[in-house]
Amino acid sequence: HSLTHTLSLSLTHSHTHSLSHTLTLRFPQSYDAVEPLDLEEFLMSQLQGGDAALMRELGDFPDDDLEVEHVEKECRTIRHSVPDEGVELDFHVRDCVQSYTQPWLMVSRRCQGDGWSAYSERASLHKTLQKQTFESDLQPEKPETRSPSLAVLSDDSGRTLTSSDFDLRSGLTPDPRVDGLLRFSNHDDLDRFNLEARQGNRHADLFALYPPTDEDDAVEIRPIPDCPKEHMGDRIIIRCQAIRFEIDVEPLFATLALYDLREKKKISENFYCDLNSDQFKGFLKPHTPQTDHSTLSRAAIFSITYPSPDIYLVIKIEKVLQQGEISDCAEPYMVMKESDSAKNKEKLEKLRSQSETFCQRLGRYRMPFAWATVNIMNVISTATLDRDTSDSDSLNGQCVCRASMISWFTLDLMSPRLVGSYLTFTLLSFSEGDRLSDEDLFKFLADIKKFSSLQRRIKTISGMIKLDVTPVHDNPMACLSAELIPVKPVAEKNLRPIKEVLEFPSSEVYVPHSTYRNLFYVYPQRLNFVNRLTSARNITIKIQFMSGEDPSCVLPVIFGKSNGPEFVQEVYTPVTYHNKSPDFYEEVKIALPARLTERHHLLFTFYHISCQQKQNQTWLPILSCDRLQTGQYCLPIALDRLPVNYSLHSPEKIPPQVPPVRWMESHKGVFNLEIQAVSSVHTQDNHLERFFTLCHALKGGAMFPLRVREEKIPENKLEHELKLSIISLPSSRLEPLVLYLHLVLDQLFTLIMQPMVIAGQIANLAQIAFESVVSIVNSLHNSQELARDQQGRNGLLATYLYWVFRLADSPRDLLNTDGVLPPTEGRYSTMGRASASTVGAMLLQSRLRSSSNPDIPAPHSAEDTEVKNILSAKVLIHMQSRGCRMSTYVDSSSHPQRSTGGTRPSNRKQFHEELALQMVVSTGVCRENVYKYAWFFFELLVKSMAQHVSQLEKQDVPRRSRFSDRFKDDIATIVSVVTAEMGTILVKQQKEMEQAEKVNISLAFFLYDLLSLMDRGFVFILVKNYCNQMSAKSISMPTMIGIRLEFLRILCSHEHYLNLSLYFSSPASAPASPCPSISSQSSSSCSFQEQRILGLFDLSQEFKQQHYLTGLLLTELSAALDMESEGSVDTHRGKVQMKAINATYSLLCAHDLDQRCAQPEVRAKVATLYLPLVGIIIDSINYLDFTVSEARGGKNKTGGSDEDPDNVTPINQSIAMAIAGNPFNTLARNALSITLSLSSLPTSRNLLLCFLWVMKNAERSLIQRWTVDMPSAQLNRLLELLTICVSCFEYRGKQSSDKVSTQALQKSQQAKMQLEDSLLRGIGARGEMMRRVGGQSHPLLSLSGQNYRSYITKAELDQEALISGNLATESNLIVLDLLETIVQAVPLADCKDSVVGGVLRVLLHCLTCNQSTTFLSHCFSTLRALIVKFGDLLFEEEAEQCADLCQKVLQYCSSHEGGNRSQACATLYLIMRCSFSSNFSRVKMQVTMSLASLVGKSDDFHEEYLRRSLRTILAYAEEDTEMQNTPLPSQVDELLRNLNSILSDTVKMREFQEDPEMLMDLMYRIAKGYQTSPDLRLTWLQNMAEKHKNRKCFTESAMCLVHAAALVAEYLSMLEDHKYLPVGSVTFQNISPNVLEESAVSDDVLSPDEDGVCSGRYFTTGGLVVLLEQAVELFSQGGLYEAVNEVYKIVMPILEAHRDFRELGSAHHKLQRAFDNIIQKGHKRMFGTYFRVGFYGAKFGDLDEREFVYKEPGITHLPEISHRLENFYSQCFGDALEMIKDSKDIDRSKLDANKAYIQITYVEPFFDDYEMKNRLTNFEKNFNLRRFMYTTPFTKAGRPRGELNEQYKRKTILTTMHAFPYVKTRINVIQKEEFDLTPIEVAIEDMQKKTRELAVATHREQPDAKMLQMLLQGSVGATVNQGPLEVAQVFLNEIPADPKLFRHHNKLRLCFKEFIMRCGEAVEKNKHLITMDQKEYQQELKKNYNRLRENLRPMLERKIPELYKPIIKPRPNFTRAKYLHTNCETAFGNRQKK
Repeated sequence: HSLTHTLSLSLTHSHTHSLSHTLTLRFPQSYDAVEPLDLEEFLMSQLQGGDAALMRELGDFPDDDLEVEHVEKECRTIRHSVPDEGVELDFHVRDCVQSYTQPWLMVSRRCQGDGWSAYSERASLHKTLQKQTFESDLQPEKPETRSPSLAVLSDDSGRTLTSSDFDLRSGLTPDPRVDGLLRFSNHDDLDRFNLEARQGNRHADLFALYPPTDEDDAVEIRPIPDCPKEHMGDRIIIRCQAIRFEIDVEPLFATLALYDLREKKKISENFYCDLNSDQFKGFLKPHTPQTDHSTLSRAAIFSITYPSPDIYLVIKIEKVLQQGEISDCAEPYMVMKESDSAKNKEKLEKLRSQSETFCQRLGRYRMPFAWATVNIMNVISTATLDRDTSDSDSLNGQCVCRASMISWFTLDLMSPRLVGSYLTFTLLSFSEGDRLSDEDLFKFLADIKKFSSLQRRIKTISGMIKLDVTPVHDNPMACLSAELIPVKPVAEKNLRPIKEVLEFPSSEVYVPHSTYRNLFYVYPQRLNFVNRLTSARNITIKIQFMSGEDPSCVLPVIFGKSNGPEFVQEVYTPVTYHNKSPDFYEEVKIALPARLTERHHLLFTFYHISCQQKQNQTWLPILSCDRLQTGQYCLPIALDRLPVNYSLHSPEKIPPQVPPVRWMESHKGVFNLEIQAVSSVHTQDNHLERFFTLCHALKGGAMFPLRVREEKIPENKLEHELKLSIISLPSSRLEPLVLYLHLVLDQLFTLIMQPMVIAGQIANLAQIAFESVVSIVNSLHNSQELARDQQGRNGLLATYLYWVFRLADSPRDLLNTDGVLPPTEGRYSTMGRASASTVGAMLLQSRLRSSSNPDIPAPHSAEDTEVKNILSAKVLIHMQSRGCRMSTYVDSSSHPQRSTGGTRPSNRKQFHEELALQMVVSTGVCRENVYKYAWFFFELLVKSMAQHVSQLEKQDVPRRSRFSDRFKDDIATIVSVVTAEMGTILVKQQKEMEQAEKVNISLAFFLYDLLSLMDRGFVFILVKNYCNQMSAKSISMPTMIGIRLEFLRILCSHEHYLNLSLYFSSPASAPASPCPSISSQSSSSCSFQEQRILGLFDLSQEFKQQHYLTGLLLTELSAALDMESEGSVDTHRGKVQMKAINATYSLLCAHDLDQRCAQPEVRAKVATLYLPLVGIIIDSINYLDFTVSEARGGKNKTGGSDEDPDNVTPINQSIAMAIAGNPFNTLARNALSITLSLSSLPTSRNLLLCFLWVMKNAERSLIQRWTVDMPSAQLNRLLELLTICVSCFEYRGKQSSDKVSTQALQKSQQAKMQLEDSLLRGIGARGEMMRRVGGQSHPLLSLSGQNYRSYITKAELDQEALISGNLATESNLIVLDLLETIVQAVPLADCKDSVVGGVLRVLLHCLTCNQSTTFLSHCFSTLRALIVKFGDLLFEEEAEQCADLCQKVLQYCSSHEGGNRSQACATLYLIMRCSFSSNFSRVKMQVTMSLASLVGKSDDFHEEYLRRSLRTILAYAEEDTEMQNTPLPSQVDELLRNLNSILSDTVKMREFQEDPEMLMDLMYRIAKGYQTSPDLRLTWLQNMAEKHKNRKCFTESAMCLVHAAALVAEYLSMLEDHKYLPVGSVTFQNISPNVLEESAVSDDVLSPDEDGVCSGRYFTTGGLVVLLEQAVELFSQGGLYEAVNEVYKIVMPILEAHRDFRELGSAHHKLQRAFDNIIQKGHKRMFGTYFRVGFYGAKFGDLDEREFVYKEPGITHLPEISHRLENFYSQCFGDALEMIKDSKDIDRSKLDANKAYIQITYVEPFFDDYEMKNRLTNFEKNFNLRRFMYTTPFTKAGRPRGELNEQYKRKTILTTMHAFPYVKTRINVIQKEEFDLTPIEVAIEDMQKKTRELAVATHREQPDAKMLQMLLQGSVGATVNQGPLEVAQVFLNEIPADPKLFRHHNKLRLCFKEFIMRCGEAVEKNKHLITMDQKEYQQELKKNYNRLRENLRPMLERKIPELYKPIIKPRPNFTRAKYLHTNCETAFGNRQKK
């Protein structure tokens, strides 16, 4: 108990402020369930008082809850197939017939499944919903795009804020105003009005709007097994439409059958039809006594269970017997042609008259003629393809066998050729009379398959058979079953019938018999008269079925063929001409009589046709030892008449006769035949037959000794033999066992139930019968061939239990009318409890020795002790409570019991009691299997108990007295043992985990069923014991919670779960009515009433006791959510959480859709039941994992990665800190959208939906009291939860619903199908056989559905969008209701400011999301109410929130949806009006900033709508009569004019949307225009940052933020004097010198203290840090890691001063990352590329003759920028634009005045030598750049290029106004310098460059061989044009005449000296780098180098004497020093690209 106490404590902590922060809720490893209430007692007491009618309706189960009903079997045919009436049947046949015809017995519960059925109504849901309008779904009218006019950019930055180039009043009409904006002076009236508006048009069922979850763990759906029915495979109908030959002279008869070549088996019976004309039918008149309607059929339905490509339809054609071989008879058909009929007229007449003669004489005899075959699967698939392409409705594979019939020669099937839509057969003649058997047929088929063409030796007949083949889905009209009984629907007219052809499946079929069928097939095969010297050659056999030996005993039970009688007495086999050993292919189908005697036999009479006097006979008895004879036989033939009583013996074993019988071939077998039976009466299995025979002997009337097959059994041996037969039952073959499963189980249960009297002794067969049942159950489950459902239940057994099983109503079992036992019967009680202790020990031992559990150790483990304890306790109880229950015979005379007064059910032996006892006392393997397949015995118990209860109910027995205490004990034991078994598996045998889960599910269903039958308090105690037993095990936490959850989920899915949870007894209306005095109470005096209210939201001990199941489920949910991940894998934990949430979700979903919970008052009570769930969810916010992602810009968010929950980007640290409540939190919550990432997004949504449902339906006053008393920390968490809800159910728009809802829709369709299926028929009735056999679907059946839609139509998408739009609206309205409830409770609370702020934050978040106009109108109403009530407080305390509010409202003012706009205008005007008295200047500033921000950042911004909104606000001001005498209207007017002027900037910005540089210039100027308004300047700088970031210009974006930070620093330094703060913008110089432009104007112009100025969230220390943190992120993205360090130099002191060590740690971490990046990426970083762009021409307006330097990304080529600018400006100027391709100076006079010119030149950063000393790194050479250089080559002649000695070069150096990087990507050029280089200076520069490159390449740490060789090739290569040698020859060959050139000459000479030295080093270096195959190349290089050196030597050694005149005597090392000196000296002039 102490443990339980701790648990409840830890669960009720949610309302105690301190606990909620300090405790991490951790469940103890084991936790116990509380003691439940005694439910029956409680109900009885409750139902006494109160409104009895309502209480009964809500509380107790309905009286007619349980239904035990008999459901008539659905019969396919118009009547059941039964034996003829009037025949006395033996016991077995009678049982069979009764089993096949008696109604099903179903136990159902009236309300079961009510909640689920509503799911399927979702299909029509969209018809009842109203369409929600979302702005994101509407396409705004596109404003016409004006082409940019460039003259607007005059550099006039001095315009004032109030200037406006657009008058609002002229030309604009305001939108309609919101009615009654200022109507309510009383707040309560306003709230009431808003509430009524919100409640209108709401959708009652929240869950109906949510797609059904596609869950794997919906364990509570127990599939209803399919109703047993006759097995059918895939069915096809074959219609025979024509059989035609070249000549038509005689009647022909066709026989169709299917053959499976692979299995070498005939797989259907024969179907006979003929298409003869009336004339030919007339020929046969003498032999056709009558023609029954059923024989006129020309169409047959064939069934194929196992489709395969080797199934062939074989058509055999016969004709009337005539003289001659088959080939002779077929010759006319081959010779004559239809076209020659006129020519052959006489011959045809002769043939016809011959034919008539034969018909009259031999009309009853047939001869083989021809046959044809077709692969039936090909026909069907071809036909299907045809149908798919033509899309016609019917599926016709019309086969025309254009038969080259194979003459009895062979009908051949070549692969059928399609002719039109007909299949052409080749008909093969049966030419060889000795090749007619089935073996020969299979050989032919194999050849046809193998060679796909006929072999030449086979003769073919030309003819045609036309067949129509169609799959059958429903029974056609006028159909006859195999027994010729009409099938429903019956045809009204006399239609030609269609016959169902019986299938002989090629493999076993495991479907129990469900109809009476008793057919017998005889196949004569071969006759051997070869050795007989008789003339018998034209042999036929007459076959008859005899009931005696007299000729009159012949029975008319043989099925007739076509166009004749339905049944005949005899048939004749076809004749093969002159053949002494003929093969036969005849099939004789016989309807076996139901009662067979030993006199019944088949009689065969053999005839030679010409002289009919001669006959021989043989026979075959039908029964042998009372068993039906089937199989192969070879019979001898008698030459004389048969002896008397021959039928009692078989012909082989007939005793000697007098006179002796003469036998052919001296009594050898000469006649082969085969017999097959298709019977649902004759088992054809020894074990089954023996079992049934012995059982029926017990029923009386049997003669002893009893004959069973060969043996005779005396009466005293009967019990022993019966036991043996019961034991051997499971040894039967699987197929017959399954076929007779229902009968076998019925019989066994009868044996368990009824004591049998054998030889005067009572035989107790219960135990042995029970063990046999267990064994059968085990073997069926273990069979691979038999299917199981998802809960592991064998389908056949589940079907038996659901439909078939019933308690035997044996008259011997019932009391006499006077209540006394019949005197003849002794009372009987079953096997004794006296031996129970020994049983217990055996039980224990057997489990230890169990073969299937070899891992279980010695007998003393805890689990075993547990089982031992359970059982020994049982033993004790049994012995004490009832003495002994020996298996004894109690003589009724000595114990006459009268049960007149009470109904003591224990008077009789009850099946459920016996079964429970057998389960308890079973041992060994039997016991193991009982618990392994517990589901079967549980369901068996439940069905028998239900039948028992339904009998008691008629006698009105109270629930408690329905079952004996003894039985309850047994049930408790069973539950306990099953639980212990499961625990053992879970602890020790993880691999058996699945088995444990299935047992767990079946146990749960058992208790679920017991709740409807037994004392419910007793069942609850079982549940408690289960929970406690499980938690006592050392099972891992996730596994245990998972197992218990599935168990509880099933129990909670009970249809009366709410009553079981006593939901009506919860104090829902705790304050009985919302009392008016609430508001006057002070919240500090927390009354007992309040304690109770808070307690309702806690999972208290009292709650768990009273609402038992709910308490358990919520405990598990809480445990799952709070589970820590230590020690368990995270995914496992996630799965368990998902399971817990889905369990709760499915439960609430069922309530929501349950019609019984439709009334609001019932819903309110149900919601109250789940109030603790709210507490759990709020607490779980701490434990659950929230991922926060930046709010997506604007509200119209469609598409993009943000939509994808997997794509959520983690936000930067400062924002995360802002949410955590960091002191620097300057970012409001609504800037974030929060996505729940619990185990997965859908699961989180399920949990939140549960929360919303409870909030929607709970009583409002209750919620209000709860929020009033709630601690503020918890209230904040509640508000946070609401924010999450808004994000989670946000509408994603149609565009994204293309991808999202498609999946959702598919899922919901699948789920719906699964659900309907499982509710209606388990796994659905389709493909039933295949499902049982192996689960694959049918190729034939699936044809029609094979291309089932995998796409989704637009209508469905619209429907899905409609539903999800309604879901979003409804869930947001629930949040809104709750917010209103909280706010209306506020006056009672102390901390109202933070509450109102929190509510406002959630509302703002709502506005950030995509919302419907319906919701927005209510949301704005709530906002307005908030402003009216708490305006001052909001404007004072929640400045930041108000700024956000202004921005959001303005955003909606620009909406293209009129309704949203008018609501936003009303709200904005109200904000102005309410703030007028105190905070108007601040509001003015915030509105202005918001608009500036909106204009700058939003791309989809509509200024025309916003203008109209401004006009509407003006109209409000003008129409507001109250305020007319105040300054408000004029102030509003001024504010709107300011806003209008900002809008004018927007129009300009629109024009330059395509030209980013121009756009940034414009924004820069706008920002500059706000130099005196720091808030607005800051906003515009942020706008620029945003634009840059969108263009991936991260560095410029960072610079904008640095400027913004500098601006903030300036104003902070005016307000605060802290050492740690930067001293204005000067501090930022190291980051960029440009920042100094942010220096503030002097204090007298602007005071930061002025109200409304610098009031934004960023003008704080925290704001400054946030700006700099954002800049750091952007610098990192831009690769400027060095700048990160500079930024942190400013941030660090601030963080240190605030002692914010977490942020400091983060900062240092980021710094480390930055430095690591510098080390790793060093010189690999690509910085910007720069271009000079000049604009020329008057068309450019003020850009004319302006030059800019553009910064482009890392590797940008000249053509790229050229193309971009050309594209943009050609839109402005069309053909007038011209691009100048060179970099020469522009001569204005030569330009066309009507054209616009752009010149683009690549430029490089330029540094003076002194600068280079400080710019050492790559970064330093690319940062703070103001000077750039480009070179232009020219010659004096005017050409750009010439010979070496005339090539000049001009260098141009440009200086820009600001340093790069800056807040813009292009900067004005303000200065330009030029100087020219002479040809020799150009040569010097080139040589120096070459030398430097060589030096760098040679001395690299890791030399690049390719690079080095490339440079060498260019330096020493032999044929380099204008190469080094040529340069030397031009400039060094002679000493120049002009002394001015001496120095240049000498400098070039020294350059060459160094150059040749570097070449030498490079060649040497290359030698070490080359591979073996490059040796020759190296030698070539060396040779070239030597040649170059030799050629240069004379020139290099020639010095100019004038330069080397000694001034003093030279010292030895002077030359070297001089050389170095000169070298250094000349370096100064070398202005070169570094």
